[in-house]
Amino acid sequence: MEEELGCPNSSPEKRYFPESLDSSDGDEERILACEDLELNPFDGLPYSSRYYKLLKEREDLPIWKEKYSFMEYLLQNQIVIISGDAKCGKSSQVPQWCAEYCLSIHYQHGGVVCTQVHKQTAVQLALRVADEMDVNIGHEVGYVIPFENCCTTETILRYCTDDMLQREMMSNPFLGSYGVIILDDIHERSIATDVLLGLLKDVLLARPELKLIINSSPHLISKLSSYYGNVPLIEVKHKHPVEVVYLSGAQKESFESILRLIFEIHNSGEKGDVVVFLACEQDIEKAYEIVCQEGSDLNPDLGELVVVPLYPKEKCALFKPSDETEKRCQIYQRRVVLTASSGESLIWSNTVKFVIDVGMERRKVYNPRIRANSLVTQPISQSQAEIRKQILGSSSSGKLFCLYSEEFASKDMRPLKPAEMQEANLTSMVLFMKRIDIAGLGRCDFMNRPAPESLMQALEDLDYLAALDNDGNLSEFGIIMSEFPLDPQLSKSILASCEFDCVDEMLTIAAMVTAPDCFSHLPRGAEEAALTCWKTFLHPEGDHFTLINIYKAYQDTALSSTSDHCVEKWCHDHFLNCSALRTADVIRAELLEIIKRIELPYAEPAFGSKENTLNIRKALLSGYFMQIARDVDGSGNYLMLTHKQVAQLHPRCCYAVARKVPEWVLFHKFSVSDNNYIRIASEVSPELFMQLAPQYYFSNLPPSESKDILQQVMDHLSPISTMKKEQTVCEKCPETTEQRCTVQ
Repeated sequence: MEEELGCPNSSPEKRYFPESLDSSDGDEERILACEDLELNPFDGLPYSSRYYKLLKEREDLPIWKEKYSFMEYLLQNQIVIISGDAKCGKSSQVPQWCAEYCLSIHYQHGGVVCTQVHKQTAVQLALRVADEMDVNIGHEVGYVIPFENCCTTETILRYCTDDMLQREMMSNPFLGSYGVIILDDIHERSIATDVLLGLLKDVLLARPELKLIINSSPHLISKLSSYYGNVPLIEVKHKHPVEVVYLSGAQKESFESILRLIFEIHNSGEKGDVVVFLACEQDIEKAYEIVCQEGSDLNPDLGELVVVPLYPKEKCALFKPSDETEKRCQIYQRRVVLTASSGESLIWSNTVKFVIDVGMERRKVYNPRIRANSLVTQPISQSQAEIRKQILGSSSSGKLFCLYSEEFASKDMRPLKPAEMQEANLTSMVLFMKRIDIAGLGRCDFMNRPAPESLMQALEDLDYLAALDNDGNLSEFGIIMSEFPLDPQLSKSILASCEFDCVDEMLTIAAMVTAPDCFSHLPRGAEEAALTCWKTFLHPEGDHFTLINIYKAYQDTALSSTSDHCVEKWCHDHFLNCSALRTADVIRAELLEIIKRIELPYAEPAFGSKENTLNIRKALLSGYFMQIARDVDGSGNYLMLTHKQVAQLHPRCCYAVARKVPEWVLFHKFSVSDNNYIRIASEVSPELFMQLAPQYYFSNLPPSESKDILQQVMDHLSPISTMKKEQTVCEKCPETTEQRCTVQ
């Protein structure tokens, strides 16, 4: 049913009308019919009554009073910085004002793009802004996130993740499609955002007509001002009516304190949801089990607590609960959300009245010397603590319980969150920068320079993967690898699969390891039943092959089912994450599209044959020869080939389930933590490793018993095998194909 049309006497704000509504178009009758209605300048249709309702809400936002100042700055300057808290409205209103500016100059320089760090936020903002502008999502307003594009060529305002805008620069280095670029969530300090901040300095010089808007929290403003120089700054003041309670000493017994606070809040009878910020995923699982167990004994008159574990990698958020959770929350009174995220995905909720913050987080810090992440538990930053407080910004009686002292907050918490560029693996970033260098954007002035050791390790890895030529520039292989939105090692494995006739299988593996974990988080007591179901998918050759089995079973179910509900039920019955498998399906389709676009050879699937199994191993080894481990004592203690870290197979690994201990394994993931688990592992032979790993990589390995064993293997290899190892060029990819893959 269509909404009732509103017909105000005067325009609530200044608007511009596109040329398509001019009477010279010959559609005089339609214009006369709409004479008494205010038309939306973006689609030419009368505004609905909902538009005016939302307009009143927009005018109450703290950012709204700065609209005139912002428009003046935008007209007169190339760069504008906006400082404001999370709920001031800058992420939703500023892009709309920029769209009005582009409309006023008839889009002669392009449309508007607004970056976000988190893909859920990009989608939610696009939906919200389309609603506020009274236009259709996917047309005038859209979004672009990894492996999902909800835009057309006519989209005026698009939200996208920062990594997607970065990838767009590979084909459109000067971003000529946009007249205004908005970088949001700068304080998150993601690698892609920092790269964009640096590259856009050169783009702005090349395009004087381009406008850049930078949205940030107040904590980063002084650093941004010194980085970009003397540029206009708009500060949005926004007071939060939040009561903060510091509980010093509660960190030592955090779970007991959390449990006590949750039950005290629930027994008080005060309405509102509770968000609990924990340090890591393991703490979420532990807290979920405790709250569910103890909560069953609460007074039923107060209603049941609905506990919602919000895992970092899942595509769910409090403002988008599952249907089951939503149904239950209509019956019961209170939701308790357990999360270890930054809190950005919860900003949109207006039902949260209580926040419990442990003040700690578990971060991944990359160590280039051992080519592995270390999981480090440390205090959150003051800026992160402030964002968690802002979740309560719209609550008139919100309460924040900090399980730490004020002294801890001022002395132990650093002011800003560390830049991801200083703590992450930079191999993908360096590959991108090498690709951009071809387009003429050579040097990048980073706000925080990456560690020289990390840069050297990234260059070394790209050299091992044959992505660089003798001059240190991208090779033809490197150019093709950069086309895939994947880790360079995974891209190399896909390219190798063209040589070994297993592209179909390798694309499935790539999609499954890129998507979230396909195994569901298990409810208490379901471990045995889940293991029984999962055993039906296990493949004796390793976890990579098991992932192919799971994907094929999911596909067969989807093809034979009459509805999505049947597929969801099948996933639920087999303890599999349906959302993750759907994501893998989308990723695989896009990877296949890239294969076809750059005209790489694609063999018919042959999964299950002995030759195909060997070929898959070869393709995996071609990309992951740097991630090999050997069982040193026959009991499952694996020593990394590149360093002296010892690890065990993850309990869900097919070998752990089958109680088999292969001597040599290739693994996909490893982090230095309490458990030191190897995840997604498949058996390989030392002979195969020596045939496929670059000779100079093997020569650079540190001395070890494993290296001595491999040396003996190489000594016994026939001269023919040694010759084959030197010839690593893909014979089935014609030279003309690689030439077609150069930058247009």
